[in-house]
Amino acid sequence: MRSSVPRFRDVERQASGLQPVQCLPPCHERQNSMWFIKDACGIVCAIITWLLVFFAVFVVLFVMLIPSKNLTYSLVNGTLFNSLAFLAVASHFRAMCTDPGAVPKGNATKEYIESLQLKPGQVVYKCPKCCSIKPDRAHHCSVCKRCIRKMDHHCPWVNNCVGESNQKYFVLFTMYISLISLHALVMVVFHFLYCFEDDWTKCSTFSPPATVILLILLCFEGLLFLIFTSVMFGTQIHSICTDETGIEQLKKEERRWAKKTKWMNMKAVFGHPFSIAWFSPFSTPDHGKADPYQYVV
Repeated sequence: MRSSVPRFRDVERQASGLQPVQCLPPCHERQNSMWFIKDACGIVCAIITWLLVFFAVFVVLFVMLIPSKNLTYSLVNGTLFNSLAFLAVASHFRAMCTDPGAVPKGNATKEYIESLQLKPGQVVYKCPKCCSIKPDRAHHCSVCKRCIRKMDHHCPWVNNCVGESNQKYFVLFTMYISLISLHALVMVVFHFLYCFEDDWTKCSTFSPPATVILLILLCFEGLLFLIFTSVMFGTQIHSICTDETGIEQLKKEERRWAKKTKWMNMKAVFGHPFSIAWFSPFSTPDHGKADPYQYVV
């Protein structure tokens, strides 16, 4: 059975029902200021993520590629792996330090409601936790302590919510991590075969026991992250194509927004029109100029 919306949000149908004295003054953040969540667990998880990527780069370079006698093999695989690793780290940084679509705090005031000039029968959603007027499809995050537009979930590995404005970077992060994990696993298999055929003392600058331990650790890391990020990447693409966030699927909220094609939903997240910029974490998607404050009649 689908749950009704008022079950998850406080509903104020009239401006006179608001109590502005309970809310702080509206918070006007600088648009150019960096977004960063000061959550201890998220910061630790983000640091661990970076360290694991740097460990993979270290093993790939100094255990497998640099000692290799095949210069072409080392150059091609080194360039490809490090490029993907750089894009993965850049995507992680953008997902972590980009405002996911936070609603301004403290704007649930009588004056602001009256300025909206709502028509009779229109519904206004108010968040009692951050005193914000909620746009449609926005949810409150207890970690970020903000209402986030089209919030999918809060991810501790990027120390941020995945929402309307940073979902592209999170999708790219999961994609590039899965690619470097797969690439590392393939190189580990070839390196093991090469070392078995040749002398172990000649296939690495490290001692044979150290080489085996480092390769096994990289293999375990690559397999674990390949499975995890591939599943996350698949669920994110499915969520985008169906235009239904993870929270909306979990709560089984009734669809109250217009249904669009899968291609239109993809373009809404990655930007218009389709280009190589879709795969770049340095390109900010154009989400259009739609009014972020949309209310249900």
